[in-house]
Amino acid sequence: MSPSDDALTPLGWDTGWENALTLVGHGVEPGRVVRHHGAGLVLALPDRTETIMFTQRLSPEPTVGDWMAIRNGEIAAVLPRRSLLRRRSAHGDEEQALAANVDVVLLVCGLDRPVKDGRIHRGTAIARDAGAEPIVVLTKADTDDAADPARAEAEVRAAHPGIDVIVASVKEGIGVDELRAVIGARTVTLLGESGAGKSTIVNALVGGTATSEGAVRRGDAKRRHTTTTRELHLLPSGGVLIDTPGIRAVGLVAETDPVDDAFSDLDDIAEACRFSDCQHEGQPGCAIHDAVVEGTIDGSRVTAWKDLRAETEAATQRATEAERRRPDRDPARAARTARRAERQRP
Repeated sequence: MSPSDDALTPLGWDTGWENALTLVGHGVEPGRVVRHHGAGLVLALPDRTETIMFTQRLSPEPTVGDWMAIRNGEIAAVLPRRSLLRRRSAHGDEEQALAANVDVVLLVCGLDRPVKDGRIHRGTAIARDAGAEPIVVLTKADTDDAADPARAEAEVRAAHPGIDVIVASVKEGIGVDELRAVIGARTVTLLGESGAGKSTIVNALVGGTATSEGAVRRGDAKRRHTTTTRELHLLPSGGVLIDTPGIRAVGLVAETDPVDDAFSDLDDIAEACRFSDCQHEGQPGCAIHDAVVEGTIDGSRVTAWKDLRAETEAATQRATEAERRRPDRDPARAARTARRAERQRP
């Protein structure tokens, strides 16, 4: 690394990114997207922060967390991503990039409301899709109407085997050091509904008031969105945090592999089914059905697994049909869609 590039090391710059940058060509410098600002990007460069406007269409379209190659004050390329946190757009089946090059996803759930397994299942699938580690964070353990933290933690661990769970009460200083430890020098982002306590966690980790903390409405434990744009923060304790707006609805992209990864215990059991195309509806020799009857696995977990698989399979079908109707479809994207469809065949 050059001495100037060392200034980006706290933001995650390493020899792997340096090697990727050299492939772009001569006369380029690296920068990481700190904020998507209208028609431009706010970039952290080796010796400055600068807003660079779009002068051409980029593929892929940059998002917060991307590493960029800059030449003569203009964007030359988006460096190949190591991961991409994405979801299905709320307005259709197009995918929406949430953050790039993320290592850890904190799934934030407030104990002042019911902890929804469905949200954790979806968040886990989205994190697995990105190649990131999901961690459940149970917040607001100090509120008067909070569920019993120990019991809630045990229930979440039982319902989501293999997923780490951290109980946090920022006002009492509980769980913050544990969060800093699991983040380390990595890049982390948070998913959670409005009012779950994301902004409070962000402020505790950043060490200031990076986001405004809105007042919770009476009656439903909800807040107005307090984060309106995605933004990257360098953490004083090390690592990088990408703050995202609260998400009311989390739609999965058209991929079933991340769903199976989120339910890897069930996927392993399903390999013992007598028929490779078993629908796990009580067919003869269904290992999943037998495990439910024996009490080895919870039937509700099986239902959630099948529901999410059905959702992604339907999204795959819609996306495939939409691609076929597009005369100008991108060849690379068409090939990716075809590979997805191939994986869905029995």
